[in-house]
Amino acid sequence: MRTLRPAAPAADLNLDQLRSFRDVVALGSFSAAAERAGLSQPAVSLKVRALERRLGVTLIERVGRRATPTAAGAELLAHAARIETEVAAACEAMAHHATGALGRVRLGTGATACIFLLPPLLRDLRRRLPGLDISVTTGDAGDVVKAVEDNAIDIGLVALPASGRALDVTPVLDDPFMVIAPPKTALPARVTPATLAALPVLLPGGNTRRLVEDWFAASGVSLRPVMQLASVEAIKELVAAGLGCAVLPGMALRRDGGARSAATRSLVIRPLSPKLQRTLAVVIRRDRPLHRGLRETLAALKALPRAP
Repeated sequence: MRTLRPAAPAADLNLDQLRSFRDVVALGSFSAAAERAGLSQPAVSLKVRALERRLGVTLIERVGRRATPTAAGAELLAHAARIETEVAAACEAMAHHATGALGRVRLGTGATACIFLLPPLLRDLRRRLPGLDISVTTGDAGDVVKAVEDNAIDIGLVALPASGRALDVTPVLDDPFMVIAPPKTALPARVTPATLAALPVLLPGGNTRRLVEDWFAASGVSLRPVMQLASVEAIKELVAAGLGCAVLPGMALRRDGGARSAATRSLVIRPLSPKLQRTLAVVIRRDRPLHRGLRETLAALKALPRAP
C-alpha cells in the first residue's frame, strides 16, 4: 500500500494534473486519457501520482481492467468540475478585458442542418456577439457525437438516437420528412409507402436513407431506389429535372430555405402517411466548462422551434 504525505496547501494544486485525473476517470483508463491529451500513458500516470502525493490520498484504483475513483477521488471530482468552470470563467473575463474576445466555439452537425438550419442562427450570434470565434464542421451523427466525447468539438447538433456516459443530450427540433416530386406531378394529399413504391425514388445516404427504408419496411413495402446521392441539393435538382421522387427532411424544403433554382421552387411537396420524422438534439459533455460564447451558442440552439 502506498504511503502518501499529508495534504498540500490548496495553492499547490496543479490544473494540468487535475485535468489528467478527470480524463482517466471519465474514460476509465490511463491509455485512453493519454490518447485524448496527446501524451504517453506514463506521462499521464505521473501526473495523477503527483496529484495524489500533493493531496496525500489515493485517487484512482483499478477494478478489473477499468480505472475508477476511490471515495476521495469521487469527492475530488465534484470540486474539480467547479474549479475548471471558475478558472474558465476567470480566463474568459480577462480575455474580454484584454481583447473583447468571447471565446471559441466548435460546432459539429450534419450537412442538411448546416445548410438549411444554422445560417440564420449563426448570423444572429455574430450580430449579437461580434467577438465570438465560431467554427462549424459537418459529419455523420455518430462521428459528431464521438468528437464531442473526445473534446474535439464543443457542441453537436445531431439526429437522435445519441448517447454517451459523459454527455448531456437535449432534444431541440422535430423535423418531419416530406416527399418531393417533379413539377405538376399528381400526388395525393398524403403520400403512402405503396404510392411511392410505384414511382422512381431517389434516396439520400447515411442515416436519412436508413430512416426512409425503415419507414417503407414498417408498412411491408419493398423499395428499389433508382439512385442514391449524398447531396440533398443534388437530389432536389434531379427531382426537378423529372428523374424521380425523393423523401427528404422537411428543413431542406422550406419555402424560405435559401437560394433555389426556378425548377426546385416549383417542386410538388407532400407530407407522408404514416408520419416520418427525426428529432435533432444538442449534445455536449456534462463536464464542459461554459464560457460566455459557449453559453450563448448553447442557448440559441436550445431555443430552436420544435417544429420547423
